[in-house]
Amino acid sequence: MHKIILLLDFAEEYSKSLMKGINAYSKEFGPWIFCRMPLFHRETIGIDGILKWALEWGADGIVGQLYNKEIDKIVRAGIPVIAQDFKERFTEIPNITGAYHEAGQMGADYFLKKGFTNFAFYGFNDIVWSRERAEGFEEHLRKKGHKVHYFEHKKARSTELWYYKPSSLSRWLKSLPKPIGLMTCDDNQGQHITEACRHVGIRIPEEVAVLGVDNDEMICDLSDPPLSSIALDVEKGGYDAAKLLDHMIKHGTAEYYDVVVKPTQVITRHSTDIYATNDDHIASSLKYIHQNIDKNLHVDEVVKQVPLSRRALEKRFLEITGYPIYKYIFNLRIEKFTQKLLDTDMSVFEIALDMGLGDSKNIARQFRQAKGCSPSAYRNKYLAGK
Repeated sequence: MHKIILLLDFAEEYSKSLMKGINAYSKEFGPWIFCRMPLFHRETIGIDGILKWALEWGADGIVGQLYNKEIDKIVRAGIPVIAQDFKERFTEIPNITGAYHEAGQMGADYFLKKGFTNFAFYGFNDIVWSRERAEGFEEHLRKKGHKVHYFEHKKARSTELWYYKPSSLSRWLKSLPKPIGLMTCDDNQGQHITEACRHVGIRIPEEVAVLGVDNDEMICDLSDPPLSSIALDVEKGGYDAAKLLDHMIKHGTAEYYDVVVKPTQVITRHSTDIYATNDDHIASSLKYIHQNIDKNLHVDEVVKQVPLSRRALEKRFLEITGYPIYKYIFNLRIEKFTQKLLDTDMSVFEIALDMGLGDSKNIARQFRQAKGCSPSAYRNKYLAGK
């Protein structure tokens, strides 16, 4: 029975999801005994105190948030350790890290599909997960011929609240070309942007559409308006980290690899629920589609919302969005279906009913067409320990 120290921020949704995955593995192959050690111990007793306690308790392994500068002491202690990457990835021990470039690319692609031609990123240059998300975002957009606007605050700390220096951030937000798709390095910074925009009267999402990362539901819902965010497969990351730690405890720490948490999908809330267009008829059509996607929506109903013939609307819609109306509805329906598939334990039949669709077999077939696998296979792929 392994004895494991969890040195995590237990108020943070990311850490809670990690623990769910770790616990899922423990129940399957354990049980394990856990010591939950709050992060303030890192500051009060330091790494020396943590390691002393670990040796006295007889800990078999540690999963936690550690400082890069303390790594030598951790390695010398001989206890198997997996760390969340902090300022930079650790080189001497395995990391719980992320496909950060991939998340940035997902954010860029999301805004491109929404018709944006102006883009910005808000984050920190000196933190690996922020820097690489920005790089992935910019690389994808540069290939499409677009540039990215950055707020230059290289020396800012991640704990610094935007309203300590509202003028510089406010001036930057006001100076940006509108409408603009703005990605932030995480949900905390996303909420800073929504607060700053509200403070200076910038409309979200009409002028600035804001996208975070982590899908921390508490933060996203506290934001005004609610924040869209890129969801991450953190529970699976916790499960995979526990599996690696189990191997290291049984076979030694010589062989290890990084556990990579992947982005899964964008969860659309009000902060990005718009399509960037100056065409009022298309804007009205898109607003109607987004507001009614949980009903069995048909093209005819969309056509009734604007004073255009079906043929004229179809032509203009295709020119602006790049999709026929039916295809845009299809893509958005699959996006919403996928969100419910991962966020709830409802069956395919129940989700179909919830979305006003009477034929669950048809939506399952459409899902397979879009995602390349069945809804159940997709759900199993992205849920830990299944």
